[in-house]
Amino acid sequence: MAPSHEETDAGQAVILFDGVCNLCNGWVRFVIKRDPSGYFRFAPLQSGAAAHLLEARGSGPQDLSSVIVIEDGQVFERSTAILRIASRLRGPWPLFARLAAVPTPIRDRVYRWVASNRYRWFGRRDTCMIPTPELQSRFLHR
Repeated sequence: MAPSHEETDAGQAVILFDGVCNLCNGWVRFVIKRDPSGYFRFAPLQSGAAAHLLEARGSGPQDLSSVIVIEDGQVFERSTAILRIASRLRGPWPLFARLAAVPTPIRDRVYRWVASNRYRWFGRRDTCMIPTPELQSRFLHR
């Protein structure tokens, strides 16, 4: 059974993503493949679990164009979220965390440009991603 929003461990982070975005779903699959220890859990931004997690941290409804990471009780968005995720992945991906030296407004401008074109470039689904039975434990439900 998938963990509920109350069952996230202190030693884990949660990635909230647009569940109908093909780019976002591809990113989730990319992260899962490079996170064999299961540090990251996932929830679509459209889910009740995401709404509860954000509300519990004083954050309101989110723009679906932003990937969000909740880590150590903090909420990280857009390019900062992506860099935090990359820093935890296996392989060369932590090297991308060095891009944190680029000022956030510049990184986020690029992030917003990609986000505003993601459906046109990568398409979208009619429904949120449904994890396979093997991955069910990595996704939060509510």
